[in-house]
Amino acid sequence: MGVILNPQYVVDNKHSTKAVMLSIEEWNQVLEELEELEDIRSYDAAKAGLQETLLFEEAVRQIQGDDKE
Repeated sequence: MGVILNPQYVVDNKHSTKAVMLSIEEWNQVLEELEELEDIRSYDAAKAGLQETLLFEEAVRQIQGDDKE
């Protein structure tokens, strides 16, 4: 996707950068990108690990409490 930012910098009297300001629209775009990145990382971690799989019907039975194990 990519986010186009127009940051404004807050500097002190020695011209050292102390903070960055973004518009609320830009900030919301940054948050959306971070959430998407988190989803991608979670997907990659799940795909890399060994996980038990269940048939859909079995999962429904377990959720509904019909599992007799």
